[in-house]
Amino acid sequence: MKQYHDLLRHILDNGEASSDRTATGTLSYFGTQTRYPLRDGFPLVTTKRLHLKSIVHELLWFLSGDTNIKYLKENGVSIWDEWADETGNLGPVYGAQWRNFPSLVATDKQKDDHPLYHRGSIDQISNLIEAIKKTPDSRRLIVSAWNPAEIENMALPPCHTMWQVRIVGGKMHLQLYQRSADMFLGVPFNIASYALLLKMLAHVTGYEAGDFIHTIGDAHIYSNHVDQVNTQLQREHFPLPSLKIRRTVSSIFDFKFEDFEFENYQFHPSIKAPVAV
Repeated sequence: MKQYHDLLRHILDNGEASSDRTATGTLSYFGTQTRYPLRDGFPLVTTKRLHLKSIVHELLWFLSGDTNIKYLKENGVSIWDEWADETGNLGPVYGAQWRNFPSLVATDKQKDDHPLYHRGSIDQISNLIEAIKKTPDSRRLIVSAWNPAEIENMALPPCHTMWQVRIVGGKMHLQLYQRSADMFLGVPFNIASYALLLKMLAHVTGYEAGDFIHTIGDAHIYSNHVDQVNTQLQREHFPLPSLKIRRTVSSIFDFKFEDFEFENYQFHPSIKAPVAV
């Protein structure tokens, strides 16, 4: 995970002080890209402990299309608690957009008479899997969580806004565009989550997982995370773990938490830091 540490150092050295929505203040650097070849191991940060249960269960929750934190709470995951309403709902966040992206579909009569439409939806994940199988050389293998029409109804607008799959030379690669990135707390989690998604997609479509490419708009270190970042940068890396998928899974919607084994994950102790809400 040298790439991640190098980016932290770059932001400490070159970031500009900036105000932000949370009124915490950040060191901000706009426009970065890092690449994580999965042949080198699974990209889990080893200089502090990551909560693997949260990473896996959140991704399974996204893929299910769920937007209520009940499933997460039942599985000991609290990362969305601050944004949920009193009934646990978050509005049309990631899962809703991935599996039920709204579309306006005109009936034949409406097309003839006037531009009024009834609402349908698009299952972007199912469409992606089908497209990978039918047109693996496509440059249109894209999933978007950014839906301007529904941003105001979301508890938190999506930070990881869209991702693209590309298959080249028999290997599947995945690139994420993230508009806003909390470099200390969020980014290690994001890297692991989308690397896991890449492994899952490759598994169910018969490809070798290649590189995860992480493109970030606003990469920032919160002012109350600087000491923690410096502590982390003083630590030595352990070798990267490997990810084992314990059984053959044919549908991306059939994965379970127990299907994943992170082998030889060594890590330094956790480093506590406040979440900016």
